[in-house]
Amino acid sequence: MSSLFARSSGLLLHLTSLPARPLGAPVDQLPGTDGDWSSGDLGSGDLGPSAYEFIRFLRAAGQHWWQILPTGPTGYGFSPYQSPSSFAGNPLLISPALLARDGLLRLEEWQDAAKLSTMDSRIDLGKSHFAVSSGKRMELLRLAFRRFQNLPSDLHAQFAEFRHNQTDWLVEHCLFIACKNYHNDQAWNDWDQGLVRRDPKSISQWTEKLRVACEFEAFIQFLFERQWQELRQYAIANGVGIIGDIPIFVAMDSSDVWSMQHLFELDEHGNPTVVAGVPPDYFATLGQRWGNPLYRWDVHKSTGYEWWMRRIKRSLQLCDLLRIDHFRGFESYWEIPSSMPDARVGQWRPGPGDDFFETLQRSINGTLPVIAEDLGFITDEVRQLRDRFHFPGMKIIQFGFGDGNSKSLDLPHNYPVHCIAYTGTHDNDTTVGWFHSKAGKGNTRSQSELDREITFAMRYLNCTPDQIHWATIRAIWSSVATMAITPVQDLLGLPKEARMNTPGTVAGNWTWRCEPNTLTKHKSDQLLELTQLYNRIV
Repeated sequence: MSSLFARSSGLLLHLTSLPARPLGAPVDQLPGTDGDWSSGDLGSGDLGPSAYEFIRFLRAAGQHWWQILPTGPTGYGFSPYQSPSSFAGNPLLISPALLARDGLLRLEEWQDAAKLSTMDSRIDLGKSHFAVSSGKRMELLRLAFRRFQNLPSDLHAQFAEFRHNQTDWLVEHCLFIACKNYHNDQAWNDWDQGLVRRDPKSISQWTEKLRVACEFEAFIQFLFERQWQELRQYAIANGVGIIGDIPIFVAMDSSDVWSMQHLFELDEHGNPTVVAGVPPDYFATLGQRWGNPLYRWDVHKSTGYEWWMRRIKRSLQLCDLLRIDHFRGFESYWEIPSSMPDARVGQWRPGPGDDFFETLQRSINGTLPVIAEDLGFITDEVRQLRDRFHFPGMKIIQFGFGDGNSKSLDLPHNYPVHCIAYTGTHDNDTTVGWFHSKAGKGNTRSQSELDREITFAMRYLNCTPDQIHWATIRAIWSSVATMAITPVQDLLGLPKEARMNTPGTVAGNWTWRCEPNTLTKHKSDQLLELTQLYNRIV
């Protein structure tokens, strides 16, 4: 077994959920917080001081892994799973504090923006306020760009090197974003027809017309890369690995689809003919119609899956392990006619299977650092694909109590060694929220079924209701699973209001944020003791 999958543990917390570091927060001598620039907040977490503090929390708690959600630019509803690029970084994750540290912002520019943000009556430190903060963040990035252009700096050489190294995706992404802004955020298949068809003359004309806007977007991506790699090196130095997340499908309105239309099931006007989703199940009577365009896998295969190889290699420049969301789609996927309003009408289609992962293995020339998200309706064929390439699957203890008996494969005593055990994920209710859930809207179970589930959970975990979150953590930490991970919400014992996402809904998701001063030494000591007790210290 690869050392990547040594017995260990970690926490799940997306970057936007990192706690605020208000103005006046203590300055210390540790990286990421060693200056006056290190305090202040713009309404959502980023790659700045709180990220460094969280790595120190992980180290103090004996945790080897930090799992995050996708880090690309966000799409509708600020969802990290609907990104306009599979390669780019999210501008809203760039830290203004670190820009002030590096001289690209004046200290007063950063602190004035942070002061305005904290004075806003709409700001709740337990939420990410993307709508409020995104405009301010972009204003600061424009200030930094102008200063970068007008000041001599060794950053210019670094910028040129970044553009050279990432040219295979960066040029198309920058032009896509510049054109999208020019067209008032319209979807690309509603743009000027020369752009939609990617006529070479039109592409050349628009590239020149939007040259400054493209330069600005490239600068943004350079800043993201610079801050990300600095943070990652700090994580490595502290014994912390990063688990990234790569969605199997991409957003229709993305530079990926616009620049590589031949790789997707589109008609002559650039509209998808079929879209992705999953059929009806226990949790969703209409299924889930995600709307992502589907791949022309035969065309991908003819190129040696070149776009996919670049995509995964780019992700591995940022992370140590990759969780592939909806892994089952590589074996077979649910194809929905684009004219259908939900997922009830569709058919299973074969994915690329072994050929894809054999190609990836040759391309990487080593162990595939992949976690297979194998939740939901999984067939023997999907399990066999997963196992042939020795990918660990996922086990969610929350799912183990529904049948009220001890046979569930999601109960810790039934775990295989080579799996990743979770108390829950970003798509689940918190453990406390699940424990106190009631029948009714948003719940497919009756009250008697819920009561039976909770009664069995109490018997199995042998705990009192107020300790349910800690009991589930202890159960997976003590299991034979090679890795155990819990969301920070469960570590803190938070209720349903702290849930990150409810699948199938479009409002109120992705906004939960860890409140300041909750990741305490007491919490890290508690988790360290448990991690030592069950031999998960790497």
